[in-house]
Amino acid sequence: MSTQTRPTLIFLHGIGGTASGFSAHVGHFKALGWPALAWNQPGYGDNPSIEPYTLAHAARQLLATLDQLGIERCIPIGHSMGGMVAQELYALAPERIAALVLAHTSPAFGSPGGDFQKRFVAERTRPLDEGMSMADVAARVVPGMLGNPADEQSLQAASTLMASVPPQTYCNAVSALVGFDQRAQLASISVPTLCLAAEHDRTAPPAVLEKMANKIPGGQYSCLAGLGHLAPIEDPTAYCKAVEQFLASL
Repeated sequence: MSTQTRPTLIFLHGIGGTASGFSAHVGHFKALGWPALAWNQPGYGDNPSIEPYTLAHAARQLLATLDQLGIERCIPIGHSMGGMVAQELYALAPERIAALVLAHTSPAFGSPGGDFQKRFVAERTRPLDEGMSMADVAARVVPGMLGNPADEQSLQAASTLMASVPPQTYCNAVSALVGFDQRAQLASISVPTLCLAAEHDRTAPPAVLEKMANKIPGGQYSCLAGLGHLAPIEDPTAYCKAVEQFLASL
């Protein structure tokens, strides 16, 4: 793929992140000649929230942003919740998608009324209901998402990002996750797709990503050794290398 015809790489962060967490990644690929940007999801950074707060609605806002920026074709690189928004964007406008990178994510979270989903929402939002801050939430959640919880640099970086997320946005996003389900779409994805896992990811285990890749025609699977759910922060170099190798295959 020549540099003149390259689509724009769109980095999409997870529930506890922001676009700023991908600044190094954007810089890396721009240096390689790829147009690239990181997008704050609704309610994050300077992006206003949406109503209703659903991942499908977030994808519609992203599509509007692409229109405003004059971006005709893109490659969404979605981490966790960002990977779900990427799937919703493909469902909404497949003709605008040149390829997909679905990292540390899944094709569904389940029924909003299921017991697991109810517990998930309650466990994630209860600390805020009890008067704790997002920094307190980060202190509880982030260590379990790292491949190496003792990695102080990654712990600090991820905790700082999560602490910057507005509490209401976090609650909205948690609730939106449980309404997501794009399992039926996997077999109809017709663009090159990388399903990227991390060896020690307990939130989106490698088996989930591998199964996902097998259901996508021509889907590719790769797993980052020694890393956890927050792989883009834990080892940006390894993360970028995996994406770079995928892009080279296009």
